[in-house]
Amino acid sequence: MIISELKPWQELVSYLKKGEKLFIIGCGECSTTCKTGGEEEVLFFKGKLEAEGFPVMGYSIPKAPCVAGQIKLELAKNKKAIEVSDSILVMACGLGVQSIKANNRQEKPLHVATNTLFMGAVDGSGKSFLEYCRACGNCILELTSGVCPVTRCAKGLLNGPCGGQNRGKCEVDKNRDCAWILIYQDLKKQNRLDLLKEIKPPRDYTKKLHPQALALK
Repeated sequence: MIISELKPWQELVSYLKKGEKLFIIGCGECSTTCKTGGEEEVLFFKGKLEAEGFPVMGYSIPKAPCVAGQIKLELAKNKKAIEVSDSILVMACGLGVQSIKANNRQEKPLHVATNTLFMGAVDGSGKSFLEYCRACGNCILELTSGVCPVTRCAKGLLNGPCGGQNRGKCEVDKNRDCAWILIYQDLKKQNRLDLLKEIKPPRDYTKKLHPQALALK
């Protein structure tokens, strides 16, 4: 899941011209879960914008605006409303914004209502988002019992804890469990400590050259 937060209201409004007419596009997946672009947030923004003199000509909440086929369909369905708008306000992550830009045949200017923060998981309470993956392209979760040291170790160490861990806590943040102690404890329970003997090579940073593309087979 892509985790996002809403930009401060005054920052967003500062990008708008007086009386600017807007069309709003939200997101039915990640931004809905993050409460940054679901129907509730879109309607709240619609009311607030109109109250401050920015007419909203319509809105759409595609399930996943980052999927080209879905956003093309939504843009086509709302063609007339977008035509009479000065710009599009996007309440989705950076992927959604750029997908809309790539398929925006009317070439309307885009305003972005969110900051994209990280890839994350939803905790058991459903109220917190936890960064567990960096999408580094060198996944070693098979060898670390599903705990990612690239993300969950403050130093991103690949071959065990640093000398600063103390009683299972991180040297950098004493309130955080040391990722490598968690890995050790899990592998010990599973009788798989032999995996710790395998030396992990340095990360292959060529896999993080940007922008990336991957063709489906």
